[in-house]
Amino acid sequence: MSSLMHSITFDASDAYTLAGFWSEVTGWPLADDDFPGDPEASLAPPDSGWPRLLFITVPEGKTVKNRVHLDLAPTDRTRDEEVTRLLALGATLHEDHRRPDGTGWVTLLDPDGNELCVERGAAERA
Repeated sequence: MSSLMHSITFDASDAYTLAGFWSEVTGWPLADDDFPGDPEASLAPPDSGWPRLLFITVPEGKTVKNRVHLDLAPTDRTRDEEVTRLLALGATLHEDHRRPDGTGWVTLLDPDGNELCVERGAAERA
C-alpha cells in the first residue's frame, strides 16, 4: 500500500498573502474560496490538482532553517532570469551557489523566510 501526497504545507504569518506570492511563482491559481484574512489558502496545479500547496496562518514566526524546501526549475526562461523574476516578486537572495561554468543553483527566501532553490531548467542542462 502507499499514500497519495495530498498537500505540501507552509506555515505562514498571512496564509493568503504567502499563497499569492507562490501563485505568482508557480502560475497556479488560488482556490476559488480563498480570501484575504482567511487562515488557510491553497494552490493546485492545473493539470492533476495534486499535490497542492497549502498555506496555514500560524502565530509563531520562522526561527530555523527549513528541513524541507522546494527546488524550482524554470520552463520558459533561464535560471538567472527566474531568479531576477522571483526577486522582483518579493523573494530575497539567501545563498548563491552558481559556478563559473554555469552550473549550480541559487537559494532564495520567500516573503516569510522559507527557503527555495532555483536550479537550471532542462534547456540549460542539455
